This record gives sequence, structure tokens and C-alpha cells, in this order.
Amino acid sequence: MVKRIVHLPQIIHYGKDSFLGVGEEANKLGSKALIVSDRIMEQLGNVQQLHDHLQAADVSYVNYLGVETEPKDTYVDEALQLLRAEQCDHVIALGGGSCIDTAKAVAVLATNTGRIHDYMNQKQIATVKPLPLITVPTTGGTGSEATDVTVITDTKEDIKMMIKQQAFMPLVAIVDPVLTVSTPKSVTAATGVDALTHAIESLISRKAQPFTRTLSLQAIELLYANIREAYHNGDNLEARNQMIYGSMLAGMAFSNASTCLVHGMSRPLGAVFHVPHGVSNAMLLPIILKYTKVDCQEDLATIARMINKDVKDESDEELSNWFVEEIEHLCEELEIPTLSGWGIDREAFDLVKEKMAEDALISGSPATNPKVPSKEEIVELYDQLMNYSYTKRSETHAN
Repeated sequence: MVKRIVHLPQIIHYGKDSFLGVGEEANKLGSKALIVSDRIMEQLGNVQQLHDHLQAADVSYVNYLGVETEPKDTYVDEALQLLRAEQCDHVIALGGGSCIDTAKAVAVLATNTGRIHDYMNQKQIATVKPLPLITVPTTGGTGSEATDVTVITDTKEDIKMMIKQQAFMPLVAIVDPVLTVSTPKSVTAATGVDALTHAIESLISRKAQPFTRTLSLQAIELLYANIREAYHNGDNLEARNQMIYGSMLAGMAFSNASTCLVHGMSRPLGAVFHVPHGVSNAMLLPIILKYTKVDCQEDLATIARMINKDVKDESDEELSNWFVEEIEHLCEELEIPTLSGWGIDREAFDLVKEKMAEDALISGSPATNPKVPSKEEIVELYDQLMNYSYTKRSETHAN
């Protein structure tokens, strides 16, 4: 029998109004919290709500609201300096994946030596227990609240560092759909497809295991059934609840089974062209599924049978083709931009596509893909992405 290991947060609060428990959890962890968030959360009143809950629980706090874009090493340095100056004894992340990933790095570096880039590719291992971390996601997408992964941009090298170590796992996750209702449509779409990508890639990953496959399939079912409703009717709290729950399950799955080629290729796009992580994943998903589907037909067919109750006698090949087309139609409906639609210049793209392919391979994610690509194949896939446009549903039916 093969031994399996699964890492998850110690405590998870989820469901409507679970945010109300943040003060009680913080009080168990210390007396002063560093809050890692952003100005949008402040404007929406979410930061003030957190202040109120902490004050009621007799926990003091200081804010770091400098997270403005995808997480960068400079944010980590600034937040860490503030934490040390204020002598905070635990960390609370409130926001999307950028805030959570920044907070993870801060919590680890607060008790371990070096800077965050020292931890890439296991060059340095966090051997000292990190400061306790509470994560409160406000988008139904990254699943970072339940993973031992942080993705931080090295601003000197223009590389998105994917760092995975057990020390980066949050201690407490608080997953409240109420906090996601204000998410704009474009962010709902990008983070929703990002979560779906996590679920699909963790299912087809070479490192998938029975526990993670169960999580992946449940996440796919929840996300696919609710993403359109959450996008078109953002005030539907039940759809939002199913999305953030599915996102958390997908995070648990990929944290223990790994992501694959989509993530490997999306990180360089974010580092070089500043495409948000969720958007770049969503851009890549249809193209990578087309490239990979021959080597994971059975899994894709399993998904198709789960989400489409009308199919009966179709072969795995037919169903895997149907599912890939369905993902393409979903991205079109959710108005996921193409790379050219994002405004990236072709000449500038051609100058860096070789380096992006190298960086994708260095990340390790392509190696867990069912079909492992060469550098030349990744360059070709980047070219396809640059030229990509959605196939209309009517055109699909006409073929």
C-alpha cells in the first residue's frame, strides 16, 4: 500500500457569517496582529469590520495595506519591516490571493532567516515554525487560504517564484461568501476560472492521489454549476457560497497534488507582462487542455459525465473533446480576454517567449502535466496563445 500525506489548515471556518469568528481565533493566537490587506478592502469597509471584530476580542492590530498588484517581494519586505517594528505576534490576511500570498511570506520570514527569493526551488527550507496566520479570502478563486504555496514576484529578475513548503500553510482559514459579493464581474470570472483550473489540473496531475481526486471532482462540480450565476448575478449569495467553497476544495487538492502546465506557463506571463494570475490561467486553459487531452482522456471524460447528465454512450475521446470545447465556450461567455485583446505587443512578446518557456520549465509545474512538454513545445503553445481567438459555439456545431 502506498503511503500518502495530506497537509491542510488546522482550523477552517466556512459558510455565511463565518467572518464573525475572526476575533475569537485571533485572541487564541496572540495580542497584536499584523493585518495584510489592500486599499480596496479598506474602501469596501472590510478592513474596518476586521478592526471591530479584533477590538471586541481585545486584540490590537496594525495595518499593512500596500498590496496593490500581484504579490511582490517588495510588499513582503515592507510588511515584514512593519511587523518587526510593531512587534506583532500573528498575521491576518484579508483579501484576494495577492494579500494572502504576501502574508504567508511575512509569517514565515518573521521567524526564519533570509529573504523570500532564498526559498525558491527549496534552496532554503523554513525550519522554524512561522508566526500564526489567519487567512480570510474575499474572492472565490485562488484557494490560497488552504494551500502551502505562495507565489511572489522577484522584481529584480522578473520571475514569479512558486514556493511550496509546509511552513506556508495557514493555521486558520475563514471562508465567508458574504465577503465575495462585492467582487466585480471581471474578477469573478478570472478567479472563478482560476479555481476551475486548480481543480482540473489537480485531477489530471501526475501527483494526484485518491484524496485529492475526490476534492478535485467535487470542486469542479461546484464551480462549473455556479460560475455563470455568480458572474451574471453577483448578489446571489448561494452561488457565491458554492464558488468560494469549491475554490477552497480546489486549493486543498492542488496543494497536495500540484498544478500542471497552465500554471507553469501563466507565471511568466504575469511576471513579464503583468497579466493577473487568474486572467493568465483562464487565457491558457483552453489551449493547454487541447494540447493535453489525448493523455488524460479518461479524466476529462469523467468530468464531462459528471457535469453533463445528457451524455450516455459517447466515448472517452468524444467526451474529452466536448469538455474542452465547453471550457472554451465558458471562457468566451465570461469575457475572458485573449492575449492580443489584453493589449500585448507581438514584437515584445516574441522577444521574451524563449525566456518565458525556460522560466515555465524551471518552475517544475510542466513536469506534472499528463503530457510533459519540451521547451520548443512551450514556445509553440505561447505562439498559439498570442494568435488565439475563441471558436464561436455556432461554428463548433457547424463542424
